[in-house]
Amino acid sequence: MLRKMVLFLALSGLLHSELTGVLDDCFCDVESIDIFNNLKIYPRIRKLTERDYFRYYRVNLKRPCPFWPDDGHCSIKDCHVEPCPESKVPVGIKSGNYNKYSQAANTMSDVVECQQAKELGAINSTLSNQSKEAFADWARHDDAQDHFCELDDETSPDAEYVDLLLNPERYTGYKGPSAWRVWNSIYEENCFKPRSVYRPLNPLAPSRGEDQREGFYTWLEGLCLEKRVFYRLISGLHSSINIHLCAEYLLDEGWGRSVWGPNVQEFRQRFDMAETKGEGTRRLKNLYFLYLIELRALYKVAPYFERAIVNLYTGNAQEDGETKDLLLHIFNEIKAFPMHFDEKSMFAGHKLEAKTLKEEFRLHFKNISRIMDCVGCSKCRLWGKLQTQGLGTALKILFSEKEIKNLPEHSPSKGFQLTRQEIVALMNGFGRLSTSIYQLHHFRQLWKEKR
Repeated sequence: MLRKMVLFLALSGLLHSELTGVLDDCFCDVESIDIFNNLKIYPRIRKLTERDYFRYYRVNLKRPCPFWPDDGHCSIKDCHVEPCPESKVPVGIKSGNYNKYSQAANTMSDVVECQQAKELGAINSTLSNQSKEAFADWARHDDAQDHFCELDDETSPDAEYVDLLLNPERYTGYKGPSAWRVWNSIYEENCFKPRSVYRPLNPLAPSRGEDQREGFYTWLEGLCLEKRVFYRLISGLHSSINIHLCAEYLLDEGWGRSVWGPNVQEFRQRFDMAETKGEGTRRLKNLYFLYLIELRALYKVAPYFERAIVNLYTGNAQEDGETKDLLLHIFNEIKAFPMHFDEKSMFAGHKLEAKTLKEEFRLHFKNISRIMDCVGCSKCRLWGKLQTQGLGTALKILFSEKEIKNLPEHSPSKGFQLTRQEIVALMNGFGRLSTSIYQLHHFRQLWKEKR
């Protein structure tokens, strides 16, 4: 099977011959990632994100946009996210012990009932046992860590559990000036870019043809590694989201039944080399680069989850054990990958300059997480917030290497902690990247059949 996939990749390319070989700023190649992800990671990460612990995400979708007047929420029905009714939420969740080490009350029947009603479920998923010492440690834990995201207040009355399986990321019809403004704000104001330099194909920028393109890439290549990496992470995230929308496109809306599936033409408009004047190739390479960054974070954080004290607690002992076994299996596969990104090259200069740059990097990304509250489509906002938080958690891990190395085996760490919300976002966010690379393989096949 491995031979067949290598042959297929060699024959078909990725809609064009340019997406191949070694990626910029690292020593890994596209083909190795395709084989590793599609055969070893994607099947397992998909199963993991279907487990109860990872399918319920607590989020506040009602936070106002902090940057411009709210232009109203999308009225398209596919934009809507319906929370689980209060009566269906288990008592353990309503007790307020969000993200703490506990075994708060929860019954599987509540979750099953919620699913059967086709409403969004809720589950109190916690990390470890009922140790009082752990409660005390969480009480001491504050937000002074290296948070790269604006975290939702999970105790807010507007924060609700959402079943991610019942609210898949897909094309909802949300587009146009409102969506452009969100991404324009992210790129133009938060990627260390002067206003005189415009991104190629930016719909809100004055058209300057090839001069605009050349000016942009001259500026980008002149940046230090850290700022260049920042831009590539955002571009990779944007590309991944666009692939999901192309792969789950509303193809037909009949009598009470919508048909979703891959839209090859939409994919070509966003990524084909000829259609995008070469930009599609760069966008996809940035997706692979982002995949490597989050893969490296998972490699680094594996010791945190390998400790006996960490249980992915839902109240169902058998399922919890199987979920952790599956997670550890994924970590073992990741450890065996031979071409990880080396983050030691980042922030490696003069101590004071490196510290200032790291803080600037963190604050820029934190600002981007706040912009996600400006997305008008609720479902797009949900998945935007989750994937942004997933990347923010990955960055937090990469810059907490010393704290992770010093983790105690049998008690919670005071130096490094992950909340349940961060864990769910981290694994689902990486799952979305893994799905994107898998879907690229599917688009190759569709394009080959069409030709």
